[in-house]
Amino acid sequence: MILVFIEVREGKVKKSSLEALSEGKRRADDLQKEANAVLVGHNLESIASEVLPYGASKVYVVENSLLSHYSAASFSQALFSLVEEIKPEVILFSASSMGKDLAPRLAAKLGVSLASDCTRTIAKDGKLEVVRPIFAGKAFVTLSFESSPIMATLRPNVFPLVEPGEKKGEVVKKEVVIPEDQIKAPALEILREKGAEIDVTEAEIVVSGGRGMKGSENFDLLRDLVSLFPHSAVGASRSAVDAGWIDHQHQVGQTGKTVSPNLYIAFGISGAIQHLAGMSSSKFIVAVNKDSEASIFKVADFGVVGDLFQVIPYLKEELKKLASE
Repeated sequence: MILVFIEVREGKVKKSSLEALSEGKRRADDLQKEANAVLVGHNLESIASEVLPYGASKVYVVENSLLSHYSAASFSQALFSLVEEIKPEVILFSASSMGKDLAPRLAAKLGVSLASDCTRTIAKDGKLEVVRPIFAGKAFVTLSFESSPIMATLRPNVFPLVEPGEKKGEVVKKEVVIPEDQIKAPALEILREKGAEIDVTEAEIVVSGGRGMKGSENFDLLRDLVSLFPHSAVGASRSAVDAGWIDHQHQVGQTGKTVSPNLYIAFGISGAIQHLAGMSSSKFIVAVNKDSEASIFKVADFGVVGDLFQVIPYLKEELKKLASE
């Protein structure tokens, strides 16, 4: 059995989790196994049925009132209890912020290996192998596993969704006991950035700014652009984040988030290797920079040598014209 963790945020299933389930279903078919899913939280039964069309034969709903808010300690314990009961051969997570936090804790509890940020899965000789980037994306390594269950996190926006089918599967509710003293750091309040868009790791279009933006106020120019694109988000280089111009949650790169959007637009970003490691897997890259020798142009599919403060207004007007047609 292949078990896929489904992340739920604010009552909605994360698209990256459905991508992981879609890939789990494809590999389950290759290996002649069953693909199942698991949701952890409280009052999630109505949401569980949304997962069935993406290939899950069963959706386990692990319930407890103490699981209303995410906690790595409580969620990993809940998953550990289920895994010990149903004995899956493979466990997959999305390589989201939650997945990167939760999967290693569960792997430690189970005493098994974990392959993180995988970009490909392979069914070979009746077992699952995975491919992941190494050396800041300069090379790829294929991994096989000796431990069981096999555990891996899958990079968002890399694995295509299956075409949703009928809701044929079964929803199985599981109660779990979570000692209150196990939750060392309960969530008291969730603070959200004003006007926050979708997470950069899940966006289909990412519009990023770097040192060339010259100040926090100019990131409003990028937010204006994002408002004209569907399923888009604002990203940033480390230099812009370190300068305090934008929050760390927007940072793309080796010390930030890894993104794989359909379109990545870089404004005023030189293209340091640490930044390229986080966005070079984008399907199409556009770069705007005054320096014609900037490293970003080496990976860009289309480059504009020019002043971003002149290019952005022109681009906005053209996008508005397209939207009105």
